[in-house]
Amino acid sequence: MLQPVETRSVSPVFVGRADELDTLNDALARAAAGEPQALLLGGEAGVGKTRLVEEFATAACRQGAVVALGGCVEIGADGLPFAPFSTALRALRRELPAELSAAAAGQEEELARLLPELAEAPPAGRPRGRDEEGMARLFELTARLLERVAADRTVVVALEDLHWADASTRHLLAYLFRTLRTGRLVVLATYRADDIHRRHPLRPLLAELDRLRTIRRIELGRFNRQEVGRQIAGIRAAEPDPAQVDEIFERSDGNAFFVEELAVAAPDGCRTSLTDSLRDLLLVRVESLPESAQRVARIVAEGGSTVEYRLLAAVARLAEDDLIEALRAAVGANILQAAPGGDGYRFRHSLVREAVGDDLLPGERSRINRRYAEALEADPTLVPADQRVMRLASYWYHAHDAAKALPAVLDASVAARGRHAHSEQLRLLERAMELWDTVPDAVRAALRPLDYAEVYPPCGCDPETTPLRYLDLMAEAAVAGRLSGERERALKITKRALRLLEDEGDPLRAAWFWVQRSVLIRNQSRGDGWPELAAAQELVRGLPPSEVHAEVLAKVAGWSMVHVPGPDAYVAAERAVEYARMVGAREIEMDARLTLAGLMVASGDVEAGLAELVEVNERTVAEGISTVAGRSYVNLPSCLENVGRSREAVPILETGLAFAKKFGQFDKEAWIWGNLAESLFTLGRWDEAAEAATKAERVGQSAKPRGFHARLRAELALAQGDVPEARRQLAAAREHFGTHDIAPQHHQPLERIEIQVAAAEGRLLDARATLEQALDSGFRPGTHFETWPLLVAAAITETQAIGLPAADPGRPKILERIREAAKPVATNVPVWQAHERWLRAELLHAEGRCAPDHWSEAVAAFERLDRPYDLARVRHRLAEALLSDPTGGDDERERATELLRLSAAVADHLGARPLADAVALLAQRARLTLTRVPEPRAVPADPVEALGLTSRERDVLRLVSAGRTNRQIAEELFISPKTASVHVSNILGKLGVSGRGEAAAVAHRLGLFPPDPLTARSAG
Repeated sequence: MLQPVETRSVSPVFVGRADELDTLNDALARAAAGEPQALLLGGEAGVGKTRLVEEFATAACRQGAVVALGGCVEIGADGLPFAPFSTALRALRRELPAELSAAAAGQEEELARLLPELAEAPPAGRPRGRDEEGMARLFELTARLLERVAADRTVVVALEDLHWADASTRHLLAYLFRTLRTGRLVVLATYRADDIHRRHPLRPLLAELDRLRTIRRIELGRFNRQEVGRQIAGIRAAEPDPAQVDEIFERSDGNAFFVEELAVAAPDGCRTSLTDSLRDLLLVRVESLPESAQRVARIVAEGGSTVEYRLLAAVARLAEDDLIEALRAAVGANILQAAPGGDGYRFRHSLVREAVGDDLLPGERSRINRRYAEALEADPTLVPADQRVMRLASYWYHAHDAAKALPAVLDASVAARGRHAHSEQLRLLERAMELWDTVPDAVRAALRPLDYAEVYPPCGCDPETTPLRYLDLMAEAAVAGRLSGERERALKITKRALRLLEDEGDPLRAAWFWVQRSVLIRNQSRGDGWPELAAAQELVRGLPPSEVHAEVLAKVAGWSMVHVPGPDAYVAAERAVEYARMVGAREIEMDARLTLAGLMVASGDVEAGLAELVEVNERTVAEGISTVAGRSYVNLPSCLENVGRSREAVPILETGLAFAKKFGQFDKEAWIWGNLAESLFTLGRWDEAAEAATKAERVGQSAKPRGFHARLRAELALAQGDVPEARRQLAAAREHFGTHDIAPQHHQPLERIEIQVAAAEGRLLDARATLEQALDSGFRPGTHFETWPLLVAAAITETQAIGLPAADPGRPKILERIREAAKPVATNVPVWQAHERWLRAELLHAEGRCAPDHWSEAVAAFERLDRPYDLARVRHRLAEALLSDPTGGDDERERATELLRLSAAVADHLGARPLADAVALLAQRARLTLTRVPEPRAVPADPVEALGLTSRERDVLRLVSAGRTNRQIAEELFISPKTASVHVSNILGKLGVSGRGEAAAVAHRLGLFPPDPLTARSAG
């Protein structure tokens, strides 16, 4: 290797950029204080991005920060997957070996996909079916690794040349920018702004990052004339002639690199004499080199961003002394420079490399790539192990040797799959399909699916003798497209595959492609996916059991559970379980069992269904079937919520969140957050519900989870009286769910909210129209958990409209239709029995028959449940009935007063303004006083003792009143969460209330825990 060579074309003076450097230094200071920073630095080629990063890195090191630089790597026109992150992590490992090892402990195998040195053996591809969350899990682990390394020291990760980044690098960077929350970390990425044309793959990422408030953008502009003069003075170590400055400024237009080239090319005191051609400007110093140095420059230009010295020597085929002299000349002219690692060479600026590469003749380019490939095949140690297969594939492809390129490209696709770089896998598979017909038959015949294809189930053929088929590549490409988000490309691939299969007579393979197409169409909101599943089902009908057959049945059952729950879905799920067991497809079996268990709960076999859901959850977690386990953490709590067991659902959801985070299951995490928000809302923990819904929005990737979250926020807004916000969230939910894939579990709640919003805005006829549309569509068996709330909301709308002239016409018909629609709806668990009583009382009320007995039944039913808001609403209704009863006396008034007090306490605690206003209005009309005047008592003086609470229960109730969760109570009182839960249950029993919200309301109403005077004064 060469010693440093003195050059004079780079100015020793750092010119300008004061504002930009201030921004970077401010980010460093914020990061040092514990606030992670994300920055994007853009500017045209040659404007000085790298120099600014170098100056900032030097300043950061002086302040004690650890700086890790990584650059996106080009090999020809190809990028290496995750190259900048691999380089940056390698730099961190050199600087902080013990800290990085500690941060990666337990996750070395996964993180080795980015940094192979972390594991003893390179990571292997996961078993088929696991890749659904593999890339997401890798992203999560990388983010947490960086946060841990930066926990006690400031770390700067600078990623250069993002315009060359592969898709996997772009996705990982976007994930980091979205999710970094802790650590003394600065992530800085640079890109060439003038390369970002309309179709450049970086453009959508930049648009997405612009929407994140946590990211700062720096646009690096050109130098002004004064700065150009200072740069020239630094380069020439003397004050330049003003006329020369004027000319160079005019010719360069302030671009720092062009200023440098022009300043070096011009003789002292003379005007520049270069042509106007940009390429000629960049090549002028290359062409002044000796021929051997020019030859080496051409070889380096085609080898990639950096070329290792030993590889360069093998390709150049020069004597070592001649090679060193050629390199010395190129480095001395500041064309090449030693790579940061010291083991290779790169162009000092990418513009020069591109100009040299463009100047190569077509045959010359192919010959150089062939030499690279031959050298690498002869000695694989010439390049780092994690780059070997990718670079070999690129070299053979650009050498235009199809017979050599196809196996190399397929090997590279397997390596990309093993690193969860699915975008690169797709690109390589498309390249393999492009090469397929040009490759000799003998080469294709030697390829085996066992080596290159894994997504299509084994066909029962001998893997040793069955050749790889073009359709195998299409299957791999379709799945890679889905996993990488390139779903339109995947759809085109499945369409072509099905067209090819029309004459093949291979129904199983065709059915498999139809299933993939169904998933893609639903993901793209282009339909509900049923026609495609129906086609697959028809193809496998009558065929012997197989893994494809079992998968088709499982997908049909899953689709039916969501869209048309009932006996047919139940039968499909049973058959899917049976077929999966026959062929030993464990993952499909567990997925089908999960669907079957949900259908059991919906059909009324609640306990058996819940037991099966629990078993599937426990087994899939234990067996590492993470995709199904993640789904079980969505479905099990959802079923518990649907049967009124919200309190049981919450701890399972909290466990599920940790599981989804661990395995990078973003969409499942979003669903779990949404389910948690729903259960917390039911339990009267509305602040926590709102927080959960907000977190759900941050992690949700797909449209449907976002629709679910918008629906939850609409419900919360309605309950709190913010009708405009409810209307806005309802519109957002409808937009996210779309019109192509309508499922009752999503559609019916939106109809209910639409009725409630219309009623709140006084649009009774619109509310009735929405109801009649829902009634005309009918309610399928198994949808009762959404049907009862809808019917109750419709009945309440009619009750509230009593006395309005526009409401009387049509009311009897509407009420009768509601009553008839409710008759077949299941009431197999207490929560829906309570809703049935509520609906019956509400309908009688709407008909002018406000009977206290019916409302008493509804209140009694809800008092046995853990639903404080619903209980407060029916208590208000019972109080209204008691006060309206002409036969009522003082006892009824006293009972109504106590009911209204309880309802008011809950409404005030929850912030349910409409309910609070209704209670206050009713009390005012009835001339009732809801605030109690405490009677003097001798003993006990402490009201807590009067309630029979122990000292420990007093402490727990105080924290419950403050809104603490069981886990927070446990931490504050130094007890276990289970013990805290037992104390809370005892408190609820002693207070005679059904939930935490009511317990807090009672404590507030009785003034059990007055605010600390010192706290009150400081707050005021």
